[in-house]
Amino acid sequence: MDNHEKRQIIISGLGGQGVLFITRLLAEAAVMKGIPVLTSETHGMAQRGGNVVSHLKTGGYHSPLIRPRQGDLLLALDPNTAPLDSVFLKPEAIKAINSPSLHSTDSDRSTFYIDAVGGAQKSGSPKAANLVLLGFAVGVSQNMTPAKRLFCSMDDIRNVIHNRFSSDQKQSAQNIAALEIGAACAK
Repeated sequence: MDNHEKRQIIISGLGGQGVLFITRLLAEAAVMKGIPVLTSETHGMAQRGGNVVSHLKTGGYHSPLIRPRQGDLLLALDPNTAPLDSVFLKPEAIKAINSPSLHSTDSDRSTFYIDAVGGAQKSGSPKAANLVLLGFAVGVSQNMTPAKRLFCSMDDIRNVIHNRFSSDQKQSAQNIAALEIGAACAK
């Protein structure tokens, strides 16, 4: 197994933001590539707009939960959840955070901010901020060293979306458009 296949990813947001959907897309991408994957979600408060956290591990782990200071990547759909979930991250972990007003600082080259909600509105699918953030994270990852790169590529995620929405071409196209907007912001 390649070392770049072993990843521990935290995905967080508030109920209704699509945390579980992008967890499933990433898990399906791993399965498609033949990479072992484990997921675990906490979503009891999802119906009330509360914090939803998903743990995703790829590459031969035995437990789905990420221990503190072991995570490689955080995808935060709400900027207020990022500090709460950063406890799971290694010091050098990458953070992709949805925020219309915050920006990366020169001193922290591992934290990236994107206005995913604004990107989703541009895509014609206002609820697709989760896909914009995912596209952004995958795009940023492709510019990283192999040790920090995600286990999947944009093509992998596109294929998962095509497969998942094979009977609804309009939905597939909207989801891929949102994904592409995020990836374009990563360049």
